[in-house]
Amino acid sequence: MDQSSADQTGAHQGGTLQAGTFQTGTFQTWRISTFTGALIACYFIPTWTIFAFRIMVSPIQGFYERPNISLALFLSDYMQFSSMGTVRYAWLLAVGKLTVVAFFTVFLVFITRPKIRKTGGCDEALMMALGIGGVISFASMMMASKVGEIAAMRLHITELLLMLGAAVLLAIEPPLRRAAAQELDPGQPGKAANDAELLQKVA
Repeated sequence: MDQSSADQTGAHQGGTLQAGTFQTGTFQTWRISTFTGALIACYFIPTWTIFAFRIMVSPIQGFYERPNISLALFLSDYMQFSSMGTVRYAWLLAVGKLTVVAFFTVFLVFITRPKIRKTGGCDEALMMALGIGGVISFASMMMASKVGEIAAMRLHITELLLMLGAAVLLAIEPPLRRAAAQELDPGQPGKAANDAELLQKVA
């Protein structure tokens, strides 16, 4: 009877230890900046991909849609570009947006790996996406204000604020959370020694 109770107690403590290790290794590696970046990526990947492919299918028609019309009107009104020049810049805008989409996609792939997510290996892809995307949104916002496209300007301001917010979190949070995440890492020698000692006591 005593042996059975001891086995049940050991199994319960072992399960608790494994559950705590799983929670520490999985959930503690998520930072606010990583979660925010994932949400922003889920917005920009489908949105910018759709409008970039519309430019590829029909450059002129896709270039004059609301997300891209500020650059199109600025080129035609202020720069006096021809149709071929406008098409070239439309393709350049599509390539820029697809580059941002590619970096966001790489970021989403990286955050599926706990070790990469914990050490901040996914931050570089997110920084590149936010940097290039922020430049595109800021330039589009300035052009929209020049040509008087209020609706397009509001859209670009919203996208720019999303990227700036994620960039601020990415710049501030890692020094505060990365040290704590490393202390909670179940793979550290001190943590492994404590786990082994607890298992020996249970046995």
